Amino acid sequence: MANFKINISKRLGEMLVLNSFITREQLNEALEDQKKSGLKLGQILIEKGFITEKQLLEFLSKQFAIKFIELSNLDLSPDIVSLIPESIARRYNLIAIKKDQNLLSVAMIDPLNIVVLDELKLMTGFNIEPIFSLEDDISSAIEKYYGNKSSQQALDEILKKTQSDESDEELSLIEKKDDEKDDIISLENKNEAAPIIKMVNIIISSAIKAHASDIHIEPSYKETKVRFRIDGVLHPQPPIPKKFHNAIVSRLKIMATLDISERRIPQDGRIKIRLMDKEIDLRVSVLPCVFGEKIVMRILDSSGLKLRLDDLGFEPENLAIFSKCIKAPHGINLITGPTGSGKSTTLYSALATLNAPDVNISTIEDPVEYNLDGINQVSVNTDVGLTFASGLRSFLRQDPDIIMVGEIRDFETMSTAITAAMTGHLVFSTLHTNDAAGSITRIGMMGIEPFLTSSTLLMIVAQRLVRTVCTACREAYEVQPELITGLGAPKSLIDQNLQNGKLILYKGKGCDRCTGTGYKGRVGIHEILEVTDPIRKLIIDKADANQIKDIAKKNGMVTLRESAIRKMLMGLTTVEEIIRVTGSDVD
Repeated sequence: MANFKINISKRLGEMLVLNSFITREQLNEALEDQKKSGLKLGQILIEKGFITEKQLLEFLSKQFAIKFIELSNLDLSPDIVSLIPESIARRYNLIAIKKDQNLLSVAMIDPLNIVVLDELKLMTGFNIEPIFSLEDDISSAIEKYYGNKSSQQALDEILKKTQSDESDEELSLIEKKDDEKDDIISLENKNEAAPIIKMVNIIISSAIKAHASDIHIEPSYKETKVRFRIDGVLHPQPPIPKKFHNAIVSRLKIMATLDISERRIPQDGRIKIRLMDKEIDLRVSVLPCVFGEKIVMRILDSSGLKLRLDDLGFEPENLAIFSKCIKAPHGINLITGPTGSGKSTTLYSALATLNAPDVNISTIEDPVEYNLDGINQVSVNTDVGLTFASGLRSFLRQDPDIIMVGEIRDFETMSTAITAAMTGHLVFSTLHTNDAAGSITRIGMMGIEPFLTSSTLLMIVAQRLVRTVCTACREAYEVQPELITGLGAPKSLIDQNLQNGKLILYKGKGCDRCTGTGYKGRVGIHEILEVTDPIRKLIIDKADANQIKDIAKKNGMVTLRESAIRKMLMGLTTVEEIIRVTGSDVD
């Protein structure tokens, strides 16, 4: 939880230790991090996974005699919500939930902030009863009760203030280019901004607050469609009249410092914004289509980046293999999977685990997604000849210990990576293949000799992300064990999860917190092929991917499908999600 700012005394840590919420070792580790980052202790404890936000708030609720409420269980009155202006609700992440004569109850993430409480009292004329609540619940409630109104107001302003001639609006936006001096663009407090600017800001901020990974702005024949990719699935948003499409594209191009006069070729750029005290990067891609230019923005929020290996969803046996291979003195570790499967997060987590003052780590990426302190990161620039292969060759002259190559696409890059591994370097990279064993076939197709592959590969990790069941609306149901066996689950695994002879699974029925989908968040599923002596022999003998996979499974490899089934039996995901994500992983 990135903005957890509760001003409590330094005794918090000691109180949590005394009440057995955290250990002394965890407190000391968090205090050390606090010295470096300056963040609140509660925020650090949550980000490290030592305590959940709910546990901490319930504990503080008892300590300070302040109520704790889960907003996802409440239906609020719009009349009461409107007692606090939207700008104040968003700035401090709070919402009015109940009114009793002269007392207004307000759900907050920081009920101990006296300054905010005084401001609310002066603004509303009510005495304020502060209440602890989860940050995500408050954000969802703000979007539910304020969001639609804001979008409609902005659209109404556009319809009233913008002339039908698109070029006039476009010119007014071009003229604003010289006024944008800051590298970081703030999306808040823009109430007086031009209507088009306001609409663009609302689209971006709404996507970020919905925890979307991508924003799609797509022109069609009659309208401009807007879709957010949330937890790997696209969700349509209210469409925008087509006549404003060019003005929106121009605004985004200005923000990304792209050529607004060029509409015939694709363009790529970057926007750095500030929202709710967080700095967020947007990777912008513009593509000319039949009805106009389509824009896709990838949202890179470093505050949501999980860098602890324990947070990635590894099964215990997979985590043991992964930890062993990333700490090897030399060799190649490959992560494989489609776009959006979490490969970059896994790589960053491995590098963060290995990062130390006595280790020299260099990465070449296309582009650099997140900045990691203490690691030398380089972006690919094909215009000047800086490719994965050329960057990797340069790294070898920089005395590195560990090298990360964003992606291996060709013989030259793979050959250089093998050379690096054979000369005592530890190399990390990614491939685009469907499973772990298929990566060995892909390397062979690049023209690499089998003996080189077998002597340098340490492990291949195939991974995907499955949506997790929303905890706010999760409900249990019974299923026949035979149905799960049909998915490929070992009978022994099912027997371990029977409760009084019954197999209980979970699904979300849909609520405001998960926007009716039944899912909230994602977790990784993994297939780790450790290159042991039997696998090396198969590689040298040029065995096909199926033979390699069969032997690996006999030696204990957990497949993607089995990893997903384990998550389902733990109550984390659903049968439907397993079929959607691992449909191709069937024997």
